[in-house]
Amino acid sequence: MSIRENFERVRDRVAAAAVGAGRTPEEITIIGVTKTHGPETVIEAIKAGITDVGENRVQEFLSKVDDVGLDVRWHLIGHLQTNKVNKVIGRFAMIHSVDSFNLAEKISNAGEREGVVTDILLEVNTSGEKSKFGLVPDETMDISERVSGLPAVNLRGLMTVGPWVDDVAVLSKAFAGLRLLGEKIDAMKIDNISIEHLSMGMTDDFEIAVAEGATMVRPGRVIFGERGTF
Repeated sequence: MSIRENFERVRDRVAAAAVGAGRTPEEITIIGVTKTHGPETVIEAIKAGITDVGENRVQEFLSKVDDVGLDVRWHLIGHLQTNKVNKVIGRFAMIHSVDSFNLAEKISNAGEREGVVTDILLEVNTSGEKSKFGLVPDETMDISERVSGLPAVNLRGLMTVGPWVDDVAVLSKAFAGLRLLGEKIDAMKIDNISIEHLSMGMTDDFEIAVAEGATMVRPGRVIFGERGTF
């Protein structure tokens, strides 16, 4: 299967999941995750119709972005270390993986220096797995309020990584938890915050995430195959 064929299949599956949940497919953005795949694969993906590309590692992104040379929205979905903030300012359409107020503040400070406002999502650990990054759900509302005062970031929603299980009920609970948390934050009517996006769902669980309200899904392997060598 080519990348184009794989992407079309994913698009059809997203559409079916959306319709099954009483939603419209247009509500959901498919972010093709190109971790370990080189610029030639990204170029092929863009030509196949992918408009949004996700990267996990800053250094890998920096080593291939200039070789792509085509118009696409880049998303940082992997953990961002505070010492690499200056390298990403102005380079991504959105940073999904903001997992502390300290990181949000550093992004804002760097943005002020560069004259750039960055769209961010707060990463929440809805599964409670210790191996995962992310805010504890109970602290997310308070941190959202604090982030609202930062001048050079726009908080536009929440992100989570589903638990590493095959149990649909467990996955659904984790994704529904993010949706309900987003609804609570939205109901607070905090200035400068708009919970427009829920980024959740990857290759093995994106249809479950769509059913629970995802507006952004992050499939990789199902589009690009097993890991590359980049």
